[in-house]
Amino acid sequence: MPRKRSNFEMQAPEILAPAGGQAQLVAAVRSGADALYLGAQRFNARQNAANFTETELSEAVSYCHARGVKVYVAVNTLVLDAELSALEEAADRIAQAGADAVILQDLATLRLFEKRYPTLKRFASTQTAVHNIDGARFFEDAGFHGIVLARELSLDEIAAICASVSIQKEAFIHGAHCVSVSGACYLSAMLGGRSGNRGLCAQPCRLNWKSGDHPYALSLKDMSLLSHIRELASVGVSSFKIEGRMKRPEYVAAATAACKLALADKPYDAESLRAVFSRSGFTDGYLRAARDGQMFGIRTKEDVAGAEGVLHSLSSLYRNETPLVPVDLRFSLDESTATLTVSDGTREVTAQSAAPERAIHRALDEENAKKHLEKTGGTPFFVRSFAAKISDGFTLPASALNAMRREALEELLELRGKLQPHQRHDFALTAPERYQSKLEKPALWARFYEKEQIASADSFEKVLLPAEEIDEKLVARLGDKLIAQLPSVLFPESEPAFGAHLEMLAKAGLSAVWANNVYGIALGKRLGLAVRGGYGLNCANTEALRFFQAQGLSSLTLSFELSMNAIKSLGGTLPRGIVSYGYLPLMQLRNCPIKASLGCAACGQRGDLTDRMDVRFAVECDHYRTVALLNSVPLDIAGRNVRGLDHQILYFTRETPQEILAITERFAAGEKTDEPHTTGLYYRTLL
Repeated sequence: MPRKRSNFEMQAPEILAPAGGQAQLVAAVRSGADALYLGAQRFNARQNAANFTETELSEAVSYCHARGVKVYVAVNTLVLDAELSALEEAADRIAQAGADAVILQDLATLRLFEKRYPTLKRFASTQTAVHNIDGARFFEDAGFHGIVLARELSLDEIAAICASVSIQKEAFIHGAHCVSVSGACYLSAMLGGRSGNRGLCAQPCRLNWKSGDHPYALSLKDMSLLSHIRELASVGVSSFKIEGRMKRPEYVAAATAACKLALADKPYDAESLRAVFSRSGFTDGYLRAARDGQMFGIRTKEDVAGAEGVLHSLSSLYRNETPLVPVDLRFSLDESTATLTVSDGTREVTAQSAAPERAIHRALDEENAKKHLEKTGGTPFFVRSFAAKISDGFTLPASALNAMRREALEELLELRGKLQPHQRHDFALTAPERYQSKLEKPALWARFYEKEQIASADSFEKVLLPAEEIDEKLVARLGDKLIAQLPSVLFPESEPAFGAHLEMLAKAGLSAVWANNVYGIALGKRLGLAVRGGYGLNCANTEALRFFQAQGLSSLTLSFELSMNAIKSLGGTLPRGIVSYGYLPLMQLRNCPIKASLGCAACGQRGDLTDRMDVRFAVECDHYRTVALLNSVPLDIAGRNVRGLDHQILYFTRETPQEILAITERFAAGEKTDEPHTTGLYYRTLL
């Protein structure tokens, strides 16, 4: 059945510009942005930007609304139970400031804003990795008003997603590329303790990773899709997002102005845009489905020098107020008074002058009155229409006309910028009661990369295997013990074939799937399969656990970015577990750096990258043209106290059957390893 089309989608496409601070906000507004996105002091994915205090946030909303510009506030990090009260306070400040929308990652934030401030629009952040039709529908059904599409999508894939849902579709149009699918990158967290999912990514991918002798194998050029903006609008994208909350105001101004012109099908200054910031130029590879080595690049000395040459000229784009808001003027003058009425179509203000004087030489006429009253320079207004009714034989000094105009426009600007807080409903996040598993110790699960690794399943309560490795014989052999691992990312080009394969397995008796992205929840439920949540759902708090339980999940593997103290303090009643062993997937990539530099034949699906210290990191391929970058050493917490959980997963990748047996026996016996390993983030402080 066709889905009902929302009013939100019917709006004209908007340019959504970044504002890392006040200077960038002014630059964006004066350069023609229709909407801005920014962050408060906490819970946003750019914690190292200047961001906005409580007072600055209110001032920002007032400034933008006065000029007809919307404000979206990013609340797009994972939230811990210990931070839920601070999250509620942040939500109150955002709502009281009258922001137009919030951009969310953690699903605990959805419930808070939905119940407490239902009039505040909610958008799913790029951190939620909306990359296919099932994922888009999941967020629409969950109560979101819009989604930010993954950067990795092609034009045809974007068109397919846009046609499948009626909520607003937002796409990045210009700015930096993360090489990993957003929300699925743990590289910074695992290597340096600074989590991208917590807004503190240290960008280790920009360092010199090598594929063979090819340097900077994880550094993508910035994207620029301005030449495709009208195509994107035609397939249903209604908001064009510019990346750059860490960038300077000149960049924001240049990108905003260029996007505005491109959307209007007018020429824009491509050279200045490239000069102000690029990494060896730009790429549109994902949109064109041209995922190759041309997408990779670094910021060179020439790039830096080029920026210095254009900064001064670009500052002129936002030096002065821009006429953004049309107004209608009505002026009347008779023997007793002069009156100016100014309307923006919704609000109306009036200014009056002292009684006019009898004209001695030249009486005031409509042309002369219009000349003075239409002078809106230095304000965000421009005159759309002017009407006058002037009695004969009277005059009014130019100073009086100018004073009336200034008074009326100042009053209208103040009126437009008056904060409109969202009404608060009676809802609060409930304090969690600590969860206790009924099991004496967690059940042992195993995840295998390929079916040939499964020498015996007797040691495991559950066996996880990529769905593409499973056939009807294996379903019959393992029965309910078998869980199909869904791809962490499954792009629309692969959805039909994969869906058909999974449906075949379901008919053969497969009973459950393991989902590391929300699309898998929708897909599994549609096929009547039990859904077990994976670490990739980034569940970090009790409220998110409750959300996923309400979605019908039968268990959930918690984020491996959590500390063990945070894990054991979680409440709720949904059975949960952790990954206890394995070369953890640190990234999910659509453009394989080995394929891009050396070709697929160079690795046979078993390639490696090396970091600047010459440490090797394996690359794990799937059947659907995506790859995972694995950690260089395995996570291993054998012998540690993990009581209170329902399951622990041994996540096998390249291990031989003999190695798998030895590791399994060691975990069963609770013996620590003597081999190089990491305990991950379970016993560290994550920033």
